[in-house]
Amino acid sequence: MNASPRSLAALLPCLLLAACSTAPQQPVPAAPEVTPAQRLAAVQAAAGAADTELDVRPLRDPQVADLRERATAALAAGQVEAAADALNQALLIVPDDPVVLQERAEVALLQAQYDRAETLARRAYDLGSRVGPMCRRHWATIEQSRLARGQAENAASAKAQLATCTVPGVQRF
Repeated sequence: MNASPRSLAALLPCLLLAACSTAPQQPVPAAPEVTPAQRLAAVQAAAGAADTELDVRPLRDPQVADLRERATAALAAGQVEAAADALNQALLIVPDDPVVLQERAEVALLQAQYDRAETLARRAYDLGSRVGPMCRRHWATIEQSRLARGQAENAASAKAQLATCTVPGVQRF
């Protein structure tokens, strides 16, 4: 078989490209998927438990307290939808209660409703205390909802806000 100079000239770039190619890269393993329950655990861990820190807890409407207890029991039984329903009912009674808003935001995390979780946590922060465990829960919820949606840079800014929620406590004698 005799190759013409023209066909060799056409074949030369292909051979050069083949010689320059590298071995196929190994696929980068994907980061393990974080479950909604793990996201909620991160929020609860961020709250911390410092007994030297001021943590104001207002008196509650008995009906709202019952609905919150029902939500807690439902979560313990793995009934996330029932917990959401109970907290939604509580929000109909006290729509501006930052604690109930935060609890509902955390249930939204479990439901993988990340936009809703952030919206509720942000509203709870706007209405509630700017310091203490509840403040940290707000920002941790916002951080986790952003991470779940692939917004790492925005999540980092939310994480930075966690530090602003802690103030030195009163020294007890």
